[in-house]
Amino acid sequence: MKQQVKISKVKGNPSNPRIIKNDKFKKLVKSIQEFPEMLKLRPIVVDEDFMVLGGNMRLKASKEAGLKEVWIDIAEGLTEDQKKEFIVKDNVGFGEWEWDMLANEWDSVKLTEWGLDVWQNEDDIKEIQNPENNETENNFATELDRESNYIVLKFNNDIDWIQAKTLFGLETETARRSNGKPWSSGIGRVLNGVNAINKIKNES
Repeated sequence: MKQQVKISKVKGNPSNPRIIKNDKFKKLVKSIQEFPEMLKLRPIVVDEDFMVLGGNMRLKASKEAGLKEVWIDIAEGLTEDQKKEFIVKDNVGFGEWEWDMLANEWDSVKLTEWGLDVWQNEDDIKEIQNPENNETENNFATELDRESNYIVLKFNNDIDWIQAKTLFGLETETARRSNGKPWSSGIGRVLNGVNAINKIKNES
């Protein structure tokens, strides 16, 4: 049953296993301030005691945004096991983003503002939005394809990652839309395997 109640009546769930980083939380607060109607379209789910089952971060962000009331949907008749199951399943994302569609039909700056992790930083955004101010030619990133053989290197600390970037000469590269125009930029992470092996041999 969907209804609007005083925010003080809704209780955050201490057993919620989800956390949110500070930068993402700030974006969520801003999103709610700019588009509060979203909370009516996607209300916070609570049990009969007004304990949150789905939407803990939205409740916290709504309080930070200064809202006095929030929209809730009361889930009635659930067992304790079902409540625990709902908390986890509500946060599981089974789908994946279609990045080519996002690149061609959506504004990457807006996507970032809405909380989506797009491969870019502020300087890259300015460079992409104002290509006429960029005196150098765009260095487009190499993409993996299904026919390629590849390995993935994982680094658990910044020191090793910095050493790898230096060793392989990783530089800022630009991802392109399907029409060839720049979309977003970041550190290039796809290397020619033979070149990488030669660099490692030369350092040995």
